[in-house]
Amino acid sequence: MPKPTGPSPSGTPVNKSDAVRDELAKNPKAGSKEIITALAERGIKVAPSLIYFVKSKANQKKRQAKRDAVAQGMRNSGLTNPVEIIIRVKGLADEVGGMKSLKQLVDLLAE
Repeated sequence: MPKPTGPSPSGTPVNKSDAVRDELAKNPKAGSKEIITALAERGIKVAPSLIYFVKSKANQKKRQAKRDAVAQGMRNSGLTNPVEIIIRVKGLADEVGGMKSLKQLVDLLAE
């Protein structure tokens, strides 16, 4: 459960991080000054550093979700070990006369 960070003007506890997240949900492109102004109108005083912290944590969650999706895709593709793929490509390059020849073949196929 979020920790209350002081009473609001109405006397109920306010979680400033949740308030910043709510404002960011309303206007994702808002800058820190705009968020500070919007929250000040509601009687919530926040520091710019809190806004930057909340934004960075949100971006961190997005990056982690993206990494997890890529990892899941690799697991689903049947290619579990990237080192194994590289070894297979190197073997194929040896069969066709080297990496330069393999690159030329791939370039020809791409056209």
